[in-house]
Amino acid sequence: MSHLIPREVIERKIYLIRGQKVMLSMDLARLYGVPTMRLNEQVKRNIKRFPDDFMFQLSNEEHKILKSQIAISSWGGARRANPYAFTEQGVAMLSSVLNSERAIQVNIAIMRAFVRLKAILSTHKELAHKLDELERKIEKHDADICAIFEAIRQLMAPPPEPPKRRIGFHAD
Repeated sequence: MSHLIPREVIERKIYLIRGQKVMLSMDLARLYGVPTMRLNEQVKRNIKRFPDDFMFQLSNEEHKILKSQIAISSWGGARRANPYAFTEQGVAMLSSVLNSERAIQVNIAIMRAFVRLKAILSTHKELAHKLDELERKIEKHDADICAIFEAIRQLMAPPPEPPKRRIGFHAD
């Protein structure tokens, strides 16, 4: 099944909403090969399996912003309700309410995509940390290099002329 749904397709369907990586009900329904209405029905029938940290419904504002960011005009026409957003745990729970072979295989592919994204984010965090360290080192080196250049300039400056001896009689 994973060869039927390329990993990149799944990864593009993972959004960051409310600080969480989520997938939308309509995207999940397409991946599972079921109508969005059927997916939502199954979720509502099993609502106790989906606490707030597993699933939440987008606000009107979030829905509007997401539509404009993705630039998709055909999100099902007139909707009665905003789509649901499922966290990684919520997607995992969907496999227990959608009992088809396709749902199982798609869930496996989705879980692998979430794991891959975590690994990528972890790598980015490590890289950002290393860049910060390097930047601090360079700032320190910049100060050291400036001090070296100043010392070289002082060495290159002509020596001060010795005081000239005054000619004649001088009273101290």
